[in-house]
Amino acid sequence: MAEFVGGWFVIVAFSITPLGVGEGVAEPVARAVKVVRESGLPNRTDAMFTTIEGEWDEVMAVVKQAVDAVKEVAPRVSIVLKADIREGVTDGMTSKLDSLERHLD
Repeated sequence: MAEFVGGWFVIVAFSITPLGVGEGVAEPVARAVKVVRESGLPNRTDAMFTTIEGEWDEVMAVVKQAVDAVKEVAPRVSIVLKADIREGVTDGMTSKLDSLERHLD
């Protein structure tokens, strides 16, 4: 599968939930967000998901590193991930929103 997808650009929205750490999860989640922000890839975080964009291998490596950062402080980790895999499209995080806004005007 990696050979087929390699070189394709992806937008991945994911949410990591640390389990077994009590109700306050901001610190473990911040560890994951820090990994994403330090990756240098285009990203954005909202109340529910972190979205990151780039080539398949680099994006999935960052997601794994984010999970590993949370695993350092949580005995169990859950992840929800949605990916848009598309050849020849870069800057999809911005262009998709721009297109939506044009239709709303």
